Amino acid sequence: MRILLLSAYDAASHQRWRQGLVAQFPGHDWQVLVLPARHFSWRIRGNSLSWAFGERAVLERPYDLIVATSMVDLATLKGLVPSLVITPSIVYFHENQFAYPANDQQHRSLEPAMVNLYGALAADRLVFNSEYNRSSFIDGVEQLLKKMPDFVPAGIVEKLHACSEILPVPIEAECFQLNQAQASEPLHIVWNHRWEYDKGPDRLLRLVRLLLERQCVFSLSVLGEQFRQHPPAFELIKQAFAGQSLATLKHCAYQQDVCSYRKILAAADVVLSTALHDFQGLSVLEAVAAGCIPLLPDRLCYGEWFATQYRYRSFVDDAEREAQELAARVGTLVEAKKTGNLPVVPALDWLAWPALKPAYHRLLPEVVAGAGSLYDRRP
Repeated sequence: MRILLLSAYDAASHQRWRQGLVAQFPGHDWQVLVLPARHFSWRIRGNSLSWAFGERAVLERPYDLIVATSMVDLATLKGLVPSLVITPSIVYFHENQFAYPANDQQHRSLEPAMVNLYGALAADRLVFNSEYNRSSFIDGVEQLLKKMPDFVPAGIVEKLHACSEILPVPIEAECFQLNQAQASEPLHIVWNHRWEYDKGPDRLLRLVRLLLERQCVFSLSVLGEQFRQHPPAFELIKQAFAGQSLATLKHCAYQQDVCSYRKILAAADVVLSTALHDFQGLSVLEAVAAGCIPLLPDRLCYGEWFATQYRYRSFVDDAEREAQELAARVGTLVEAKKTGNLPVVPALDWLAWPALKPAYHRLLPEVVAGAGSLYDRRP
């Protein structure tokens, strides 16, 4: 099968997904086009222009299937390259632009959400990495269309839902490691998310200050991808640990080397999330695969993967109350570590490639055969 794979904003999780897909199905003839994950506003609106006139010869080759991320402006791309119109297509949603926190300046414009919507309408199958992702997208589309004054076609939401399914980004085998946390050491917490505001660094800072005030004995590793500019909370976290004797900041930097990163995960007891948005939570999943106990807010996608015992009460509109709730949970885990009674780490083999590969194997030829099309666009 000849497959055109398009990743218009090739962030880390997008890279892992497309590289895994190609590696797992080497029998297909893959043509991959990617654009770097920078200049978000231009990238999400301009990718069709960049490709249609910069990669036209590649796009005009015959393909059996298009697999595109939701960042791809698929509707415009098919308009600019008409030979793609009759090619069956899948849009994979790592995230959707309807569900980003409202105060994110980068996502205030309606343009990114409309790219998601038109791309979905131009596809035969929509695949989401979590039910939270799908439901927030469908709800967002429905709320948007309700605001429009007239000429809104009926049944759009129902059609989008009918051609959608859930298929997570699989966890690689390399993520599964034997946990090496030392029983004699204080509770080691890992926070391993992008250094951006939507991952809740201010909430992490509140927690750190509370734990230090209570003279809690613990260690913390703050990992995750960094950018040229990041929230000031991270520098304040570093300052908060200065001169501390009971608590330790083991790491506070992005780990370029994947092996070093995974060793830190395997040496930790707990993976913590304070996120305000997470559509699958791959960083959490890979930490749990390495043997960390998840400690997650009871919101977003986390309820799909983990039982109630691994989730703390969510107070999105009251960060201080949430920090109090979380500090209490951490205190309980600190005591549990001392007595050797930490909770069991949940199994995630059902989210690994061996478990999910059959679903991907079924999906690709099924869409080529015309199953689940949003509407028949073939002559």
